[in-house]
Amino acid sequence: MRIIPTLALLSALAAKAQVSTLAPLTVTATRAPEPLSAVPFTVDTVRQDALGDSASFTVDDALRGSADFSLFRRSDSLTANPTTQGVSLRGLGPSGASRSLVLLDGVPLNDPFGGWVPWSSVPADSLQEAEVVPGGGAAAWGNEALAGVIQLFSKDPQPGNGSAALRLGDFGTASAELSQAVRAGPGTLDLRGETFTTEGTGLVAASNRGPVDTDASMRHNAESARWLGKVSPLVGMTVTLRRSEEWRDNGTPYQQNHLRLSFGSVILRGVVGPDLSWTLATYAQDQNSSQAFSSVNAARTSETPASLQFAVPASAFGVSGSARVQEPSGASTTFGGDLRSVAGETREDFLYSKGAYTEQRFAGGRQAFAGLFAERLQPLAPGLSAMVGARIDRWQDTDGHLRTTALATGALLTESLYPDRSGTELSPSAGLTWAPTPELSLHMAGQHASRQPTLNELYRPFRQGNTTTLANPLLLTEHADTAELGARWDRGRLSLSVTAFAARLDDPVSNVTLAQGPGSFPLFGILAAGSTGQERLNLGRVDTKGLQLGARWSLARCLDVDASAVCESATVGSAPVAPGLVGRSVPEVPRWNASLRVSWQPVARVFLVLRARAASSQYDDDQNLLRLAPYAVADASVRFLLSESFELFGAVDNLGDARVETARSALGVFNVAPGRAGSAGVRLSW
Repeated sequence: MRIIPTLALLSALAAKAQVSTLAPLTVTATRAPEPLSAVPFTVDTVRQDALGDSASFTVDDALRGSADFSLFRRSDSLTANPTTQGVSLRGLGPSGASRSLVLLDGVPLNDPFGGWVPWSSVPADSLQEAEVVPGGGAAAWGNEALAGVIQLFSKDPQPGNGSAALRLGDFGTASAELSQAVRAGPGTLDLRGETFTTEGTGLVAASNRGPVDTDASMRHNAESARWLGKVSPLVGMTVTLRRSEEWRDNGTPYQQNHLRLSFGSVILRGVVGPDLSWTLATYAQDQNSSQAFSSVNAARTSETPASLQFAVPASAFGVSGSARVQEPSGASTTFGGDLRSVAGETREDFLYSKGAYTEQRFAGGRQAFAGLFAERLQPLAPGLSAMVGARIDRWQDTDGHLRTTALATGALLTESLYPDRSGTELSPSAGLTWAPTPELSLHMAGQHASRQPTLNELYRPFRQGNTTTLANPLLLTEHADTAELGARWDRGRLSLSVTAFAARLDDPVSNVTLAQGPGSFPLFGILAAGSTGQERLNLGRVDTKGLQLGARWSLARCLDVDASAVCESATVGSAPVAPGLVGRSVPEVPRWNASLRVSWQPVARVFLVLRARAASSQYDDDQNLLRLAPYAVADASVRFLLSESFELFGAVDNLGDARVETARSALGVFNVAPGRAGSAGVRLSW
């Protein structure tokens, strides 16, 4: 694992004049730099060479090199609808809302309205590494970390350094990146920009495609400015401004979406003496999006508008602070707190009849979270240490509303003003690490975590394709108890790991099928054949258990192998609202998935990478009627360093042109991920 440099840690170590070689550290699991060997939760590191691999167009695709990381659906953000870009860790979060917290340099990246992740707003080339903590981190991070935490770390710029890259590929794909770091006062200003476009491929399988189906084109732009420097000898500051914009065509002429996002943050890090360090951060985010949905007839010859989400304004504001006290005995205590406020509203036209929408609805609300936490790392004996933590959160849902008006007259048809709600949640965690020999280390850990449903889940009804889903302002808070027991063996260039894990998720929010057409049904009205009526409801319990395997092997200085696999079972244990679901598999969770990455440097200045991913079958619905077939995909990439500052690169994704089923409708229509595609480019560094 790479060492995560922080101003506080380096200053403290310099003051103590300790040895120059530092043990691997993690900052994500505990919110402060701690020795990886003393952290009782699994921490997977995705290194910069994997994040910047030319076989990956997107950050989320690169993260799939860790088998315990998966997306809500099998397709990455290159083709996935933004509202389905949720994250799942160890099968405990397969939904668009994500039950995992995603951070960029310590600041939440999850969408404030729906919880999904805007991956395209973060260029992969801007990242140094990523840490994935499945099943841990809730005591430090709170509400959204129910299934774990993922943190992305930006590169540290060096004044005068910069790069430019151009890439072209199949299906009209093109991208350009530019970065430059310059000295600015007592610090460094890092400027970055990226533009990307693709004509895309069809979302619907060729055997199901009809005249109405089009390619899923996409383009986005992302720009950022980040200043890093010292405002005093012992205090560093990072100021970040980011902006991104994305446009998509979602497979038919009518279905399109647009997202505009602006973000700013200020982070201060400092030390007070050699044993006390602190961090203070504040951030603000503003965004707006629009999206059009339609239903397609069985012959796929025409589509009918279903809804026009013409505006979804959303915002987030947060403040957080933490401090770490290091004791001479090796013990440390990290404590702090944070505040986060989000607001959002969907504004959409719906009920299409005789060539026009007839009604309009505004639905949304506000949420606020305030939390305090403390974690203690305590050595107990040589090679043995314990970690305990606790967090208390107070949440509030306010201004929940749903208003419906007639478009022709503007008359108010319905108005629902939902009562304000609030609650208090406690998130404890504890674990042990033990190294009985220099080569073998063992760990065990557990935590209790919670997640409050998003504004999207609480208030926004929607229709996508032939499925109508009702919102539910009375959704309960989700709670999860997770535990893991693992071992790691390191000898020379070989590292092996095995971890057994289990989780119980109480009151999970799920889109529960209540009606299937044809027919007329309460709540949904008339549903045609192949149409489905769902409502967001709390199931009683979901049980997850499994085994995670990992191996890293450097066969020689020029050959590295990184492999991981997860075997798991995620089933409904209790469902008072739908007893027929008990015993069924949780949708979008395969029985197993595995990944392999082999990097080889056959000669100087030539680098080859082979990636492979495979997964078992899974279900695309809660009734376990719509099965998605297993798949295996291999990608390859090559880099030629023509000089210290100039390189050529190329990649082929999905070498075997494998069919990867990503969705299946009740009418038997399959959506699929892109087939084989090649690309090549050039990068200049200075």
